[in-house]
Amino acid sequence: MLAYVWAEDENRLIGKDDELPWRLPGDVKFFKDVTMRGDIVMGRDTYETIPKRPLKGRRNIVLTHREDYDGNGAIIVHSKEEILRLHEHSGEDFYIIGGATLFEMFENEVDELYRTVIHESFNGDTYFPGDFDYSKFERVKYWDGVVDDKNIYPHTFEVWKRIRE
Repeated sequence: MLAYVWAEDENRLIGKDDELPWRLPGDVKFFKDVTMRGDIVMGRDTYETIPKRPLKGRRNIVLTHREDYDGNGAIIVHSKEEILRLHEHSGEDFYIIGGATLFEMFENEVDELYRTVIHESFNGDTYFPGDFDYSKFERVKYWDGVVDDKNIYPHTFEVWKRIRE
């Protein structure tokens, strides 16, 4: 199974200067709970935003065009085809966590979506693809996140599954 895991604001914003434009511990917990079930796949820019890389408890797979890139313990790949071969042979679920280029790249292959919608608008420079076709998916679960002194923004967690014809 291939899945996306991400958080976005009301305008599909997912990043600012290679970082999240918000702090939301509840979303971090959701992200960890979901991604601990398999391997995580990301682009190099996304990987380099992780302070203590690679993320523990799961294989980190990083897509880069740099042939000599040192992933500091991550598995380095150089193409979409390489990721799909790894996925086919691993038997693990793959969770694609960004950036926007990978979300565009795997739109036709992804099976599930794990999305956090933050009900605010932020300033930033990176957006989830605006032409993503949600009509190919069914939202199967959603719930409101807890708003408290640490999670100050209203937010909703969603799980979507591809509709099989």
